[in-house]
Amino acid sequence: MKIALCIKQVPDTTDIKWTEHNTINREGVESIINPYDVYAIEAALCIKKTIPDTSITAFTMGPKQAESMLRKTIALGVDEGILISDKKFAGADTYATGKTISKAIKTALPDFSVVICGQFAIDGDTAQTGPSIANHLNIPQITFVQEIVECTTDYIIVKRQADDGIETIRAELPVMLCMQLGEFEPARALIEGYKKAQTTEIKTLTMENLSLQPEETGIKGSPTYVSKAFRPIITRTNEKIFYSENFAAALKDKITEFMAGANE
Repeated sequence: MKIALCIKQVPDTTDIKWTEHNTINREGVESIINPYDVYAIEAALCIKKTIPDTSITAFTMGPKQAESMLRKTIALGVDEGILISDKKFAGADTYATGKTISKAIKTALPDFSVVICGQFAIDGDTAQTGPSIANHLNIPQITFVQEIVECTTDYIIVKRQADDGIETIRAELPVMLCMQLGEFEPARALIEGYKKAQTTEIKTLTMENLSLQPEETGIKGSPTYVSKAFRPIITRTNEKIFYSENFAAALKDKITEFMAGANE
């Protein structure tokens, strides 16, 4: 079995900078692995433990610095990493990103069985990139996945969060899984993993490698237009009331005081 693992490097939320097109500037910005993608990595490793003859290829789209994130995934047990990087990819929205990543998967791993990504990216929070990749690959998708129940070379059974509870779904392969945050501690890399990560070659795919045209990707290939981007100004305040013998009375007085001020 071959797994395409789609992960993203997101900027530290305390260090976001904007470009002239109101998109996030990722060059030279301190970044982390998207938290939802950490659980996508765990899901891929879980399948690999179940089906030993499984290889995992991690794909990420971003600047050269994203290579270090791919090496971290290799240290955890991923087999190889592919960096999708070209200055012409900059400023891509979820549609253009999905199209570009799906093209990379078709180019580098055409015989994939499962594609896995995080449900959200904390820098955009749209939950659109995974479904966009599935759409361009023309495969079914299962979103808000919480747990992989069973996986074979023919099908997969998962539990997903729905509006009215938990659903158990069986899907034939190939399929896209969008993972939710889990309630477990993610695995940590061992020394052997770090050694492998240092020596494994990270392949880079450019626009030319993917046979894409400039108008298909990046800013030019993005139908979404961001008219304005800004940091919200937080004006609300808070006050702590520590528990004591008269806690209920103190809380009542504070609520009464707040309501009186709100009605003025």
